[in-house]
Amino acid sequence: MSWNHALPAALLLMAPFDLLASLAMDIYLPVVPAMPGILNTSPGIVQLTLSLYMAVLGLGQMVFGPVSDRIGRRRVLLCGAALFAATSFLLAGTTDALLFVALRLLQAVGASAALVATFATVRDVYAERPESAVIYSLFSSMLAFVPALGPIVGALLSKHFGWRAIFLTLGVLGTMALLQAFPKWQETRPQHGTARRAAFRPILRSTAFWTYTLGFSAAMGAFFVFFSTAPRVLMGQAGFSELRFSLAFATAALAMIVTTRFAKRFVAAWGLEGSLARGMALLLLGALLLLAGHVLAPPSFGTFVVPMWVIATGIVFTVSVTANGALQAFGDVAGTAVALYFCIQSLIVGVLGTLAVVLLDGDTAWPLVGYAALMALVTLTALKFLRGQQRRPSTRIQPDGPHTP
Repeated sequence: MSWNHALPAALLLMAPFDLLASLAMDIYLPVVPAMPGILNTSPGIVQLTLSLYMAVLGLGQMVFGPVSDRIGRRRVLLCGAALFAATSFLLAGTTDALLFVALRLLQAVGASAALVATFATVRDVYAERPESAVIYSLFSSMLAFVPALGPIVGALLSKHFGWRAIFLTLGVLGTMALLQAFPKWQETRPQHGTARRAAFRPILRSTAFWTYTLGFSAAMGAFFVFFSTAPRVLMGQAGFSELRFSLAFATAALAMIVTTRFAKRFVAAWGLEGSLARGMALLLLGALLLLAGHVLAPPSFGTFVVPMWVIATGIVFTVSVTANGALQAFGDVAGTAVALYFCIQSLIVGVLGTLAVVLLDGDTAWPLVGYAALMALVTLTALKFLRGQQRRPSTRIQPDGPHTP
């Protein structure tokens, strides 16, 4: 393995691939209502360009994770980035509905490949180093800004340059990331892992993998539910303007970025399990504050956004350690483990998060209260079981002690 980049240089190298996968979804949202007319098709077909993109982005990692374990991270990343950039340019040049849907699928395939190769590389290089907490938490903090700023950027590009400018921008950004990575991204796949077959069963049987993956799902799902309900609560119920809403929403992302500055310090002090436990405790505290605000006062910045700052802090505590905790035992099949980690998280967030918004009245704080509290309790229960499992071998040895000569 050869990876000689200082942390700031490594972040500049890897961050674009983490951001572009999400940006391709959010920057496109402002023009979705106009796309049926542009493509001369139905709104249902246009909806496929959103839902299928998300599905392929998650499920594609189940393919590219094992592939990256076999042929290496570098080749998967470069091919994925090239496909993402090429399809982005082609999307800007077509108005055929079926071709547009097909290109969006290929764009998601490229984004999925680049994303899984990026996180497998982080696992390869930084798994045993304190910098991993900084990388994971910073990635999550940057992603928090994408849903807030992506639609604004897309709306401005569309207004001043037309809808094609959105996909041209994605193509240019993808090309720049590819050109930066081509000479600098060294292969990091462990050499002793080349002969191992991708095996899902050992990963799925790991209590640690499930515990930390549940924690990751709790954290990212809480932000997903906040993102899904905040416009309805703050603009629909509290009467915020679009600008005031955007600024209020951004404060939650800012809370995550500020907390990220201390990630390395608290992970070193608390360890993986301690950081996860504290992250879940903050999700529970935030849910209780949201519940109190909902019961005692009308929707406002203080009753909805301020409790989200507490949850946002817990999100950073959590995501700083969940990848290492889930993947630390699977170094030579990190690509496969990363794929499962993200795929399971996507399924949990997509299913439970959507159900929370639909069933618990998305115009209120109830979806966020319900999701954050439920997933935090489930994760803490799994963490308790993991700790008990880790202590069990030592308790088994004790009875044999007196019989030892």
